[in-house]
Amino acid sequence: MGRSHLNLGSYLLAVQQVQRRLEHRVPKAGNTRSGKTASMPLYDAPDDLTEMESINPATGEQIESYDEHTESDIDDALDRASETFEEWRETSFAHRQTLMENAADVLRENEEKYASLMTEEMGKPIEQARSEVEKCAWGCEYYAETAEEHLQDEVIGTQSDASAFVSYEPLGPVLAVMPWNFPFWQVFRFVAPNLCAGNVGLLKHASNVPGCALAIEEVLEEAGFPEGAFTTLLAGSDKMNDVIDDRRVKAVTLTGSEPAGRAVAKRAGENLKKTVLELGGSDPFVVLDDAHVAETAEKAAQGRLQNSGQSCIAAKRFIVHTDVYDEFVEKFVEEMDSWTVGDPSAEDTQVGPQAREDLLEDLHEQVEGTIDAGAECRLGGEPLDREGAFYPPTVLVDVPTDAPAATEETFGPAAAVFEVDSEEEALELANDTSFGLGASVWTSDLERGEQFARGFEAGCCFVNEVVKSDPRVPFGGIEDSGYGRELSEHGIREFVNRKTVWVQHGLGGDVE
Repeated sequence: MGRSHLNLGSYLLAVQQVQRRLEHRVPKAGNTRSGKTASMPLYDAPDDLTEMESINPATGEQIESYDEHTESDIDDALDRASETFEEWRETSFAHRQTLMENAADVLRENEEKYASLMTEEMGKPIEQARSEVEKCAWGCEYYAETAEEHLQDEVIGTQSDASAFVSYEPLGPVLAVMPWNFPFWQVFRFVAPNLCAGNVGLLKHASNVPGCALAIEEVLEEAGFPEGAFTTLLAGSDKMNDVIDDRRVKAVTLTGSEPAGRAVAKRAGENLKKTVLELGGSDPFVVLDDAHVAETAEKAAQGRLQNSGQSCIAAKRFIVHTDVYDEFVEKFVEEMDSWTVGDPSAEDTQVGPQAREDLLEDLHEQVEGTIDAGAECRLGGEPLDREGAFYPPTVLVDVPTDAPAATEETFGPAAAVFEVDSEEEALELANDTSFGLGASVWTSDLERGEQFARGFEAGCCFVNEVVKSDPRVPFGGIEDSGYGRELSEHGIREFVNRKTVWVQHGLGGDVE
């Protein structure tokens, strides 16, 4: 989600100077070019606004306006969350399982409604939006089935006259600061494990998807979760510092930019509160000399263009061995060019608009800067001359390693291709980044691929598959991509008290 030179986050102290440059407004209907905002995929309203506006990025039209929550509203929400937690923590795993299964049912029953909402608010192609709703339902079902097993007491062998175990107990209200690009999935991969663990959730969503934020609250309410178990805070950045400071909030998780992550971690650290940060990446896609080129090129286009290129785990730097470089570039350009760009509500659309005009402008600046640095543009490279924030699939080849597309995260459908002479050079270039979220390698030799993947300096590494999140495996990064893990057993254990209980035998009675 983040890129090193851009303020993608839009909250807290780290971005308030940028917010002031927005002239204290968000884009209005019919005025989608309201001034450059310094690209911020996690968009937040300026501090002095009392409304949040939902804008369709495909048309520039206003969908709806929402009243921002006041400080009093937020205080009431924190009270409800704290009170609900005291009861919710005592509920059985069986009860939590039932409600989480209900949530999966609600999602599937309303798939078209929620998918259409995502498409309208942030431009996700409708078929991909439906898949996102289904993935959320899967995540709910996964934790409904596995939470009790993941959190069961762990017996520790100590000594003959004592016994010990570790219990995993909930912490309390957890604040989640979430982005717009997967507006349902990134929330549910927080919600499902934390509610199943006995915590309660507070959501501060990106301010260009307020409808999605409220819809998620609706899902959980219809599923039967008690009031206060999950609450959406429609609030700007100026109010989040106080929320993090509040003793009723026990931990914070954030998906966003590096500056925002540092700001949240600093604030939470001052209060000695646990944080988990997922801050984006510039993932390498390494093609070795024995890769099946045609199939690999097809997957490469998928890895770059999914979600219109607006994904922290999208393949962004394509590092190709010289023996297959020319063939790969030819096939890759063909595959990228075959993806249909258009109205995200149309069934055949594969690439929709960028979520905001300023994001398109920043992406284009990176493309132009990379060409100026010496790269060749083989496909795309110019915003489409049509209504909406549309940028075409773009392929830049022979990219210098100091060009913007090499050193920054490109958050859109632009691919940077690099030629290398050896496997060793490929790995060195793959790791030549401040990020460390995902990486993939492509080869016909699986043993070779596994060994290569072990050399990646990243959190999520794949052989012959695009990087993805899956409820069954941990998700997260290192270095400027953040720390901590979401999903799987590792994710549900992030926000719990790992309590050690030691029982010394022989003093209080006999032990058989």
